[in-house]
Amino acid sequence: MAKIKTTWFCQNCGAQHARWQGQCTTCKEWNTLVEEVVQKEKKPSWDAASGDTLSRKRTPQPQLISEIDVTETPRLDTTNAEFNRVLGGGLVPGSVTLLGGEPGIGKSTLLLQVCLNLPYKTLYVSGEESAQQIKMRADRIKQNATNCYILTETKTQNIFRQITEMEPEVLIIDSIQTLQTEIIESTAGSVSQIRECTSELIKFAKETNTPVLLIGHITKDGNIAGPKILEHMVDSVLQFEGDRNHTYRILRALKNRFGSTHEIGIYEMLGHGLREVINPSEILISQRGNSLSGTAIAATMEGMRPLMIEVQALVSTAVYGTPQRSATGYNLKRLNMILAVLEKRAGFKLGQKDVFLNITGGITVDDPAIDLAVVAAILSSNFDIELSSQHCYSAEVGLGGEIRPVSRMEQRVNEAAKLGFEKVFIAPAKQKFKEVGTDVQAFSKIEDLVKYLFS
Repeated sequence: MAKIKTTWFCQNCGAQHARWQGQCTTCKEWNTLVEEVVQKEKKPSWDAASGDTLSRKRTPQPQLISEIDVTETPRLDTTNAEFNRVLGGGLVPGSVTLLGGEPGIGKSTLLLQVCLNLPYKTLYVSGEESAQQIKMRADRIKQNATNCYILTETKTQNIFRQITEMEPEVLIIDSIQTLQTEIIESTAGSVSQIRECTSELIKFAKETNTPVLLIGHITKDGNIAGPKILEHMVDSVLQFEGDRNHTYRILRALKNRFGSTHEIGIYEMLGHGLREVINPSEILISQRGNSLSGTAIAATMEGMRPLMIEVQALVSTAVYGTPQRSATGYNLKRLNMILAVLEKRAGFKLGQKDVFLNITGGITVDDPAIDLAVVAAILSSNFDIELSSQHCYSAEVGLGGEIRPVSRMEQRVNEAAKLGFEKVFIAPAKQKFKEVGTDVQAFSKIEDLVKYLFS
């Protein structure tokens, strides 16, 4: 019998310790060490199940960096434009992608919907739901799939045995926290089980050039459950987020070795599945007949995609003594900074007033280009003067009250013109925008903008 070794793992960070101690010396958390039995001499399950034919193992040899072939392998099209955008163009053969998100947010629905539309032989492994439950969801999505195979299994040895027989072109695991390997004698979801199962799947993906998609649970703090090394091991980490009170979901890349981490995909959760939102401005700008004070449209960028978002502000006299400051979808510290700039540099007395700020659509924006729209919305609510719904704003506000330019201004102006905005307010810039079909107004100071809008 193989020798068994006992070690202690931190359930918070995954650090390994030789003996128990009250505090983890790596992450400084208390009472997080758990004893686990590790049997390292046993052969890994992927090696045992695959054999020499499927694994295509070869001994790596040193190569001169100038002789390495850098020919890009064609990506696999998922037939989902938003999913392809976030991945950087599609699935990379041999890559391992981790998808995390809140319970019930739609992770399984998203990957099952992608799986049903893939033109490749796909194996969907579920350790959480039965085959009947998955079939019911597939019927609700109403997709006719001919290449999707379902396997309900949690033991990696059995999963790799089925993989060896059918040789899928894409593998989906739902979820990594439910898998368990015989190599590690601990419960599913523990640090050692997650690390070992992920290691086996990565080895399988690299040796067979098969893309693997993993669904991951998250903790109450919003982080991927398990050791932090899990996120380091995989090639891409995607976050599926949204508000339960809104029907819209955002797919965001937190890590991507094959593309940008600034791209986002937007979906709408419907009864028959997730609908791709090709034009995000349709959900981020309210469709109303009458304009109200305290509303301004900002031109922002998410990766290479320009977005028009609606900024709402409400300024009222503080009736409870201490003025309140509240921001939804916007950094509260930056809101306080803008209010201080308005009071110090522009002379507006907002210190005794409540200020509430909201970004519509249930999204969070950290682009400094929406500063000017925040200023316009706050002053519009303060004066109770409505702004034109045909105007949009895109510039950063500095501590000196100056209006500063932002990057990719031409793309923002072009998007505003395409959506029919008559005027765009920006900071002074070198490039000209006369040919785009919209009027571009440049201001260098907040005082100049205020005189133009509210005089």
